[in-house]
Amino acid sequence: MTTPHTFRAFRSCLLLLIFPVLFMQAYGRGTTGILEGIVRDRVTRTALVGANILILSTPYGAPSDVDGKFLIHNIPTGTYTLRVQMLGYKSLVMQNVEIRSDLRTRIVADLDVSTIGMEEVIVRAERPLIEKDITGTTHRVGGEELDLLPITSFADVLGLQAGTTMEGNVRGGKTTEVAYLIDGLPVQDLLSGGLSSNLPNSTIVDLTLQTGGFDAEYGNALSGVVNVVTKSGGNNHDLAVHVEKDDAFGGTEHSKNNEFELTASGPILRDRIFYFISGNYDLTGTQWWQDFERSLTEPIDKSFNGFAKIDLFLSPTIRWSNQALVSMHDWHDYEFSWRFNLQGLPTRDKLTYRIASVLSHTISDKSFYTIRLSTHRMENTVGGTARPSINPLEIYQYDFFLQYITSGNRALWSKTLQTVYTAKVDFASQVDDINLLKAGIELNFYDINTDIEKYEPRKTYFGKPLVNLPQLNYSTQYRYFPKSGSAYIQDKIEMDAGAIISVGIRYDFLDPTASRPAIDRIPVKQNEYLTQVTGYTKASVKQQFSPRIGFAMPVTPTAMLFVNYGHYFQFPLFDYLYSGLDVVALQRGASAVLGNPDLEPERTQAWEISIRQIMNDEFVGSATYFKKSTTNQVDSKTFIPMDSKAAGDFGFAEYVNNPHADAQGLELVLTRTRGAWITGEISYTYMKTEGLSDRASQGLDLAQWGFQPYISLFPMSWDQRHTVKVNALVQLPFNIQANVIFNYYSARPYTYYPSRDGFTPLYPTAVFIPNNRRMEDYINTDVKISKEIELGFSRYSRLLVYADIRNLFDALNVRWMDASGRIGGELGDPSAYFIPRRSRIGVRLTVGL
Repeated sequence: MTTPHTFRAFRSCLLLLIFPVLFMQAYGRGTTGILEGIVRDRVTRTALVGANILILSTPYGAPSDVDGKFLIHNIPTGTYTLRVQMLGYKSLVMQNVEIRSDLRTRIVADLDVSTIGMEEVIVRAERPLIEKDITGTTHRVGGEELDLLPITSFADVLGLQAGTTMEGNVRGGKTTEVAYLIDGLPVQDLLSGGLSSNLPNSTIVDLTLQTGGFDAEYGNALSGVVNVVTKSGGNNHDLAVHVEKDDAFGGTEHSKNNEFELTASGPILRDRIFYFISGNYDLTGTQWWQDFERSLTEPIDKSFNGFAKIDLFLSPTIRWSNQALVSMHDWHDYEFSWRFNLQGLPTRDKLTYRIASVLSHTISDKSFYTIRLSTHRMENTVGGTARPSINPLEIYQYDFFLQYITSGNRALWSKTLQTVYTAKVDFASQVDDINLLKAGIELNFYDINTDIEKYEPRKTYFGKPLVNLPQLNYSTQYRYFPKSGSAYIQDKIEMDAGAIISVGIRYDFLDPTASRPAIDRIPVKQNEYLTQVTGYTKASVKQQFSPRIGFAMPVTPTAMLFVNYGHYFQFPLFDYLYSGLDVVALQRGASAVLGNPDLEPERTQAWEISIRQIMNDEFVGSATYFKKSTTNQVDSKTFIPMDSKAAGDFGFAEYVNNPHADAQGLELVLTRTRGAWITGEISYTYMKTEGLSDRASQGLDLAQWGFQPYISLFPMSWDQRHTVKVNALVQLPFNIQANVIFNYYSARPYTYYPSRDGFTPLYPTAVFIPNNRRMEDYINTDVKISKEIELGFSRYSRLLVYADIRNLFDALNVRWMDASGRIGGELGDPSAYFIPRRSRIGVRLTVGL
């Protein structure tokens, strides 16, 4: 549903975009690159002094020095055309010159002598087969490549890379351990973790995924960094319209999905002010539309993602960029056991917006700085805007066999607001011929406001409700104003013979601005307790130093060795710090689990070693071994028995630091980036992930079920040992392209602890060992077939027509099993399988005005 606060937020975004903002965002990293090279006489190979190097349609350029060399810093990520010209020589035009975030693009411009000054030579630049600048493992996808992939969101690209699982776990880490950035700015959910908002795919010019060894400028991530760089407008007006459907041919093999996207860009003032705007609207009945249509009005799931940017070139050396990102998502919960009472499940609404402004000043041909300020706000509502009346004594009704919920409403309502204001300054300088220095400092101020009323019936481990026991109370209400900050310094040293050393250190702090209560559980009688708060202790400021070092060197003319070691960290989610600490909940002992504002950051030590070999002009092979150890992970620890009967007092757990996890693996990758009819990548990953806890609620869950914590390392639920991935772009006749994605994942673990009746274990004396068995292997093939047609009107006009087929062979891939080894459990829940085949057709019209 669309609410008044939605329109107020959208209006605020537009106003702040036009009248530059009061708040702007940090983390503005990884959005520009460097162009360097040498200009020579093609015949004599002597350096040419004073040649002009111009990046067309931009204000960027530089002359060659006495050695024929040139260097241009702070160029926005993108693909450019370069002109090199000098009196007495033919001009050289280089097309398809790619500037990649955090990388140097190196070119050699050999000029031919000419007696006619207007002659020019046109060549096409090619990306180097091995990127030498970044010493960690980095994957890159350009905007044009992204258009050809059978994916829904840019976040899906993470799952295509070596070392990742089907859910997006990177090298054995949790999914919440990945930082997502758009234009270097975070889009994180501070309470639940993960990606907070999305944006149209047509907005993306470059996508960088770092799965290991990221530099000191990136923080608050344990496993990986995903950085999206967005497009900007140019001196020509461009318009694109995109429509996609998955139910055009009827039947039931669809989700009633309809998508519309509009993109426009161009100049407001030629050479000085440019605009870019894009919006995506998606309506769907979801995979479960046949159940929903019995009782609810479609569409069930609605989302809008919008992005707007204005770039101002105040001078050839000063660039000012203002942008707004808006994401709105409204949907209705679905659970198979509620299929006959879906109206009893809550609706959900999420609104996210981010306003950012970035001022970048190139001081000299070797140095520049960037100042960033922003605000990022996320509002999440469950159960509607009006607070309902919830009676914790009224539990929804089950059928006679305690299988399906037949009436009643889920006892859940919440409204959470999270806002972060950030200021950041970054500085970069090519100090001399071998040292590229980066440094930065940032401050973040948060406003975390949560109001949750939530009751859940107690259940056995096997999922059967204990209807005669009082419900667990997860209600909480709090508002806190934590703050954090960081500083880093990074030096990239280019040695002789092509070796590179990257050394950096990062400092971070988090001030929770909260106090930790001292709680006594006073026994009243057997298994009955009362809660008493005896005092408060102010939570300490948490600090972290993170050294990182990387090394790259050529071992042969066609092979490079990379080594990387670093310390990484991530502050706990704010819900783990503050949940259940409001005074009323503490005095009543109402909350089932208490937050802990004194939690330490989770810390990881990781290293990797990689060899990358150029096979020939088309193929590159690489082998990477990695190992990582993580400490201070968050779990919950129980303090009183599960069956406490004191009135309202069922609180018995608190978030603590204690689990430990280890991961190691080997990645083998073969890439073909140049070729006549097929390009792409094939990878194999062996990975092993073990730990003491795979979720923050594990201790609470085990206590509820009456099990003792398992004290030995066991496989995590995402311990995917063997993975094979193929990403191939095939050129077919009649200029048709097919992008084929094939994935094989070996079976993931689940816990086998069977029960005959759903209340008692089949083997009561058996030791409860988590994740002691494995499900079935996963095999899936997606394909996107597309053809681009030149229409021949306007400056340029193209029509892209495509068919996007997910799960081409309609494979039944298992998502989960119950403790008795049944796919879908007692009900045969179809959500136990990954989504079956879905076929989409779409068109995109692009016009240059």
